[in-house]
Amino acid sequence: MTVVGGLAVPAAAAAPRHNAIVDPGLAAAVGAGQEATFFVVVDGRTDLSGALRQRGKARKAAVFRALRAEATRDQSSLTRYLDQAKIGYESYWIANAVKVTGDRDLVERLAARPDVAALRQEQHYAISTVAMDPVTTTTTTTTDPEWGVKDIGADQVWSQYADRGEGVVVASIDSGVEFNHPALADNYRGNLGDGTYNHDYNWYDASGQCPDSSTPCDNNGHGTHTMGTIAGAGGIGVAPGATWIAAKGCEANYCSDTSLLNAGQWILAPTDHNGQNPRPDLAPDIVNNSWGGGNTTFYQDMIEAWNAAGIFEAFAAGNAGNGTTCSTTEAPGAQAPAYGVGAYDATGAIASFSGFGPSLVDGSMKPNIAAPGVNVRSAWPGSRYRAISGTSMATPHVAGAVALLWSAAPSLVGDIDATRAVLNDSARDVDDTHCGGTADANNVWGEGKLDAFAAVDRAPHTAATITGTVTDRVTGAGLAGITITATGQGGQRTVTTEASGAYRLVLAAGAYTVTSVGYGYRTVTEDLTVTDGQALSHDIALDAVPRHAVTGTVYDVTGKPLPGASVRIVEAPLAPVVSDAAGAFRFPVVAEGSFTLMVTPAEPVLCNGTYQKTLTVDGDESVAVRLPAHSDAFGNSCLPAAYSWVSGATKVALSGDENAKTVALPFPVTFYGVAYNQASVTTNGLVNFLAPRLGDYVNTALPATAQPNGILAAYWDDLVLDKRSAVKTATTGTAGQQKFAIVWENATFAADSSRRVTFEAVFEEATGAILLQYQSIDDASALEKGGSATVGIENQAGADALQYSFNEPVLTDRSALRIFPKAA
Repeated sequence: MTVVGGLAVPAAAAAPRHNAIVDPGLAAAVGAGQEATFFVVVDGRTDLSGALRQRGKARKAAVFRALRAEATRDQSSLTRYLDQAKIGYESYWIANAVKVTGDRDLVERLAARPDVAALRQEQHYAISTVAMDPVTTTTTTTTDPEWGVKDIGADQVWSQYADRGEGVVVASIDSGVEFNHPALADNYRGNLGDGTYNHDYNWYDASGQCPDSSTPCDNNGHGTHTMGTIAGAGGIGVAPGATWIAAKGCEANYCSDTSLLNAGQWILAPTDHNGQNPRPDLAPDIVNNSWGGGNTTFYQDMIEAWNAAGIFEAFAAGNAGNGTTCSTTEAPGAQAPAYGVGAYDATGAIASFSGFGPSLVDGSMKPNIAAPGVNVRSAWPGSRYRAISGTSMATPHVAGAVALLWSAAPSLVGDIDATRAVLNDSARDVDDTHCGGTADANNVWGEGKLDAFAAVDRAPHTAATITGTVTDRVTGAGLAGITITATGQGGQRTVTTEASGAYRLVLAAGAYTVTSVGYGYRTVTEDLTVTDGQALSHDIALDAVPRHAVTGTVYDVTGKPLPGASVRIVEAPLAPVVSDAAGAFRFPVVAEGSFTLMVTPAEPVLCNGTYQKTLTVDGDESVAVRLPAHSDAFGNSCLPAAYSWVSGATKVALSGDENAKTVALPFPVTFYGVAYNQASVTTNGLVNFLAPRLGDYVNTALPATAQPNGILAAYWDDLVLDKRSAVKTATTGTAGQQKFAIVWENATFAADSSRRVTFEAVFEEATGAILLQYQSIDDASALEKGGSATVGIENQAGADALQYSFNEPVLTDRSALRIFPKAA
């Protein structure tokens, strides 16, 4: 036997040709007989040389495509093995890793595979702050810049360069953001004006902790605070003219590897509210990361991917310092590819908590730079403000400074090495070499104190500046909120007009197509060529378009009028309307143009999906909207079906409470792409394809990463099978056309033994569909109708699901629904 990370691996499998690294925490966990969640890091590196030859948005897209294609290739053999072994998993392309849950035996088997580089236990990182003001949060606003904003000279950049970060998009991975905070609402990319928002591609809840994952939230305050320091108005933000978006990669006061990796992928390729249709062209320019801990190298691939895509990343160096001890920086900020940030106070002294180098991860000099991080006042949920200390507070000063730098010097956008050089060379040196280094660059201060004004002053001043006002051609009034985008040789830059209609566009020399777009006005497209250092005055007059009524009727997936559906014209600053009892809706006045009409059913959605199609308004419009079938990310969908009960014939030896029995399937059943010849049936209304029983008496909403996973929830509730109850199976039809039914008869409820329910799951060989049917349900009983039950399917990793209902009394006597597999 060969020992790998404390685990015995069969000698034949681990022989000299391969030894995967097993981290000690994982080895200890499974060595004690426990299961653990861990990441299988695949042996493979993506060649990004082709992508690096491109610029701007094309470069981001090329990096995304290359990473995803490489992960698919590298992981294919491993995922086939996991499928065959009936082990659920979740794949990642940003780190070329697969997440699984298993015991010592699984760890040993995976460690022996030649395509596995390492096995790493899932970690959680605190986003704790060192100190918080003892005073209650306040709603007091000021216009004076906060001490940190002044200390780095950001206010001088505003006044002397008329630069507040316009045209630059900054993101954060944190605990979320209060998107409608008065200091942050105006420059949130999802703000359409007039109080309406579109969160698609602008917000992502990787943690699943927000009450409505499609709407931004912050259940900690940390993320709102850091974003406020980056881009907040009222003197709290370094770059208040920058546009911001955010990913919630932290559950509350900690961040899990799972959420951080999902958030990291979203940063490179933002998605819609369903996590679908990735758009690397909408990726941010900069991403702030005020989280970390320990000495892991796990996030190096993610950092290098961002850097390759031209996304500048800033990481907190950690709060593990004590003012004297060296090598206290924490990863990922302690990793060589990351730009790690230390903290200092208003007197200019290094913060006692700020981590020092050299890095224990790789010996590199850390931090890279230091910024204000003590008693930093910024935004707080509840439209409030609060002061906090930590390297978490220093890092957004750097992210904001880069936004100022890239706004003033577009030739630096995406050039990570050149941008770091400007920051480093302009930093104010501090001579403290007790942890090694020189007065110019050492392991206490890095390159020194961040100086945003000196950085902008030092940057290449070759850009052209276009200024002007956008007005209504007839009235001459200035138009606020008009989006002006220049696309050309120097990349792409977008700015939005101020309340007066004024705009300022800074561009590298070259030829551009400039497009001016605003709701209620005809789009204007012009060709402009600018030269180095040119100052061009260019006013734009827009023509108002006629306005019309848009009316319609919403129908459910079966063609019946659907009340309660939310109807939005996505790009228009119009409040959503709700369909009435007859399914009707009306927008009295909509400007001419091409928009996205989105219709979302009210919860529970049942089998109703979200409708999204182009709406062209060129007169009064009447629209009939029939919702598509609800589907999951894998492509499974559902529809109501004709009731056709299949009676059970063969009794399964299953009774009592919290029991399960494995049954053979008469034909292979394909579930989320994996074929199974057997499945476990539980007393609680589940068919589990992965495990016989895993504490399934408490039902949950789907998906949920907690066990059980890989399940069909025919009627998942805390049920009991007593003497009047039974589970039976039946096989009907001929070869190729067989149906296999699992029938729960007269199951009673642990919560109310006077109530009973009968239901079944029927697997169809020919179609691959699953028919769920219900009978003997008392329409007067919310409990029997599913008031505490989950109905739907969930994949093997607990990361994707098609949920029909959760704790909703929507099931009726003699009703049926069919779950269809992904279309070929």
